[in-house]
Amino acid sequence: MRAYSMDLRVRVLADCEAGLRTSEIAAKQRVSESWVRRFKQRRRETGEIAPRPSGPTPPQKLAGQDERLRAYLQSRPDATLKDVRRDLGLAVGLSTLWRKLKELGLTLKKSPAGGRAGPPGRGRPPRSVASGKRRLGPGPARVSG
Repeated sequence: MRAYSMDLRVRVLADCEAGLRTSEIAAKQRVSESWVRRFKQRRRETGEIAPRPSGPTPPQKLAGQDERLRAYLQSRPDATLKDVRRDLGLAVGLSTLWRKLKELGLTLKKSPAGGRAGPPGRGRPPRSVASGKRRLGPGPARVSG
C-alpha cells in the first residue's frame, strides 16, 4: 500500500487546526480515524508529517534457484511440488515454491499419481454401513410406526 500524499497530510492538518474532530476529518478526507489519530500523535511527538520511508523487503528464499528449478523440471516433468521440494532440499513452503514456478512460467503436475481419477467411490455401488458389503440398490422401503 502506498503512503498518503503530502497534499492530503497538509489538508488533514489544516482541518485539525480548524478545530474539526477526528471522526469529521476522517469522513471528510476519506481516511480512517485511526490513521488521523496516529498522524496527529506523530506530529505532536516528533514534529514529522512526511511519510516514513518503507523498510527493506525480506530476501527471497528462492533467489538464485531459477536455473536449478528449470533443469530439475525439464528432467522430471511429472514431479509434484512435494517432489521438487524434497529432491532439491528446499526449505520453503509449497505455496512459496508454487509462486516461484509461476513467476518463471513453469508448470507441473498438480497431484500425485492415482489421485486424478475423480472423487473416491465414483462408478462403484455404495457400501452398506452396517455390514461393509456392497448394496445393489437403495434397498427396501421401511415404514416406522
